[in-house]
Parts: sequence; structure tokens; C-alpha cells
Amino acid sequence: MFAPTICTLPSATTPVVLLFLVVGCAGETATDGPYLSVGDGTAMEFDFPVNSHGILVVSCRYPGPDAWLNVASLEPTVLAVENVSTSWGGGFVVTIQSSLPGLAPLQLQLLDQSRLIEERADFRIRVSPSSMESALRSGLGHFSENPILYALLPLIFLNKCAFGCKVELDVLRGLVHQPHPVVLGILGQFVVMPLYGYLMSVAFSLPTPLALGLVIACSSPGGGGGYLYSLLLGGDVTVAISMTLLSTVAATGLMPLSSAFYGRLLGARETLHVPFLKILITLLFIAVPISSGMLVKWKLPRLSRLLLLLIRPFSFALIVGGLFMAYHMGAFILANVRPPTVLAGVTVPVFGLLLGYLLAWCLRLPGPQRRTVSIEIGVQNSLLALAVLQLSFQRAQADFASQAPFIVALSSTSEMLLLVLGHLVYKKLCSAGS
Repeated sequence: MFAPTICTLPSATTPVVLLFLVVGCAGETATDGPYLSVGDGTAMEFDFPVNSHGILVVSCRYPGPDAWLNVASLEPTVLAVENVSTSWGGGFVVTIQSSLPGLAPLQLQLLDQSRLIEERADFRIRVSPSSMESALRSGLGHFSENPILYALLPLIFLNKCAFGCKVELDVLRGLVHQPHPVVLGILGQFVVMPLYGYLMSVAFSLPTPLALGLVIACSSPGGGGGYLYSLLLGGDVTVAISMTLLSTVAATGLMPLSSAFYGRLLGARETLHVPFLKILITLLFIAVPISSGMLVKWKLPRLSRLLLLLIRPFSFALIVGGLFMAYHMGAFILANVRPPTVLAGVTVPVFGLLLGYLLAWCLRLPGPQRRTVSIEIGVQNSLLALAVLQLSFQRAQADFASQAPFIVALSSTSEMLLLVLGHLVYKKLCSAGS
């Protein structure tokens, strides 16, 4: 009788771990199950290092000469099964590769010429992070707890007040009679974009958590950056603010509906939790400073003019600061990101911008409103997507799934910054030519 032992062998790349979990002895036979055993029969859960390659030895007491074992990991993003081969004494050797920290249940099926003899799903492998990875995570802190985010809130609040000074009441009244931009924004954000995210996840064969993270990012409403970019790119700021507010309200119903639908298509077993409180806080954080800015415009016109002078440099500084903050906060999460995830995420803002402009062009909306609809569909509130993932998954799985929203957020900010710079250069060239 052998007890479970773990032996680590040196390797030039990933560590190789031999996980010997054998019970029984040569010559022992049985006619009744259970036939499959792992370890000494007293433990159902076994530890395994992160990012390691190794073998799992499973003993089999079934007397049939044609017996075969199928092994599947029920959490392939945590632990992958690479190969199964026969071993001495009627057992089997299972080659495994660990990736993320977490718990991976195993499904063992003993077959005899395609006939199922026994099935077990009570063994689990716990993949634990290395001491170096734990120290790095502890040193960086988690992105949702980063103090930089809270330090910027007063500056963002002041900038939103300045945007309130840009609101035109006549444009608001016009939206009541012709709400086409708002309707196009909701249609693009909650119908077409999630479908695009799902198609990209299938096209790039993304693992389920990453696919779900991409779809949820594409299901998010417009972010506060939308009206910021509308200002810098010659869009309609009043329409942009209205679209952001109304799409955030619509997100309380449409975001969970879209996430649940595509979660079922992707085979996700987790129950998704939509952060309704965070959506409410987002609404208040938009509505309160914007309303304050409108009041300042009405009661304190001199202060309003000062805020309007500061709005462009403030906005540009927030774009650059937001890009730096997003990368700094997600540096640990993005350390092991793979090219398919990057490619899928980079295309999301581009597709959203083109989709919004095409829809607005089809309805023959004015030029500033075309730009606004394009920006509102192309720039999502990725913080809401990150909140959904953090509430729905365990920490390690949530961080893995958050790679997609982080890539979308970084791509969106980078691409919009390039558009803003290109727009400024174009305006200078035009003014110099005239």
C-alpha cells in the first residue's frame, strides 16, 4: 500500500511534478466496484503547484483486459489533462498541466470496449500559487483596492461639473421628440456588441472564463469617457451625456439578461451577479456633478466660463492618467495574457466605433451626433464588467476572466487617444492651410 507522495523534478521551463497516488498491489483482482482508486482512499483532494507539468497515477482493480480510462478536468483553465496511458499493475498514468490557482474536479470514466463500467467525479486537484507569485500579488495589491482610483475621484467629479456647463436645454428637449441617437446606442450596446463579443470568443477559441469576460465587457453600457471624447472630437456633448445616463439605466435590466443568455451558450456554471448598487452609484456619480454644473451655468456664469476653459486640458489629462492607471492596476492580471485574448479585445472598440457611425449614417443623423453615437457604442464602462466578474468568480478565476475587460479598456483608451491626437493635428493643418 502506498501513500500519496509528491516529487518535484528540475526543469528548464515549467516545473515537472510527479504525483504518485497509487493504492493496491500487483496481482490483486476484484469482480465488483469500485474499481478506480486515487491515493490511499482517505483523501479526495490533492495539492499541485501552479504552472507545473506532471503525472497522476490512478490504480484500477477491474479484471477486464480491454479496460480503458477517460479523464477530464472540469476546470480546464485551472488544470488540463494532456494524455492518458496504461501503467504497471493495471493502472493508468494521466499527464496533467496546471495553469491558474484554483480547484479542478476530475471526471474519471472506466470503459470496457465503449461500455461504461464506472464513473467517479469526487477527486479534486487544488492548484496552489507559488510563493513568488503570492508575494508579487501581495506586493501589488488587488486592482479593485487600488487607492489611485479613489484619489482621482475628486478630479473626475470636478471635470463632470464642467461638462454640466456644456449641457444645452434645447438639445435635451429635441431628444424627447427624436430619441434616435439614444435608441441606436441601446441597440448597439446591448444587442450587437454582446453578439460580437460572443463571435470573437468562438473565433479565437477563448476559454470559458475569458469568453464570458469578453461578452460581459461588450454588454456594458457607455462609460463616462464617452462624452469626454465627444467633446474632444467634435461630437454633441449633451446627446453624449443623455446617452450615457439612459444606457446606464437600461443596463439594470439588459446587462444581466445578455450576460445570462451568453453565459448559458458558453456553458458557464457560475451564477452571474450584476452589481446593481454599483450601477446606481455610477448613475449618481454622473447625474449629481452634471446637474451641479448646469446649476453653476445658471447661477454663476463667471465660474461656468472658468470651468469651460479648463475642461479640455482636464479631459486630456484624465485620458492619459486613466490609461496609466488602468495598466498599473491590471499589471498582475495582464502578466500572462495570451495573443488571442489581446487580438479579440483590441477589435472590440474598433468594431463599436464603426458600428455606431454606420447606424447613425443610415438614419442620416447630423455629423456631431454620428460621432457621438459612434463613440458611445465603442467606449464601454469596463469597470462594471470587472465588478460582475469579481462578484461571480473566486479571486483567481475572476482575475483570469478580467483579462478581457482590461484589454478592452486599455485598447479603447489607447485608440481614442490616437483619434484625439489625429483630430487635433488635422484641425491644425486645416487652419494652417486656410
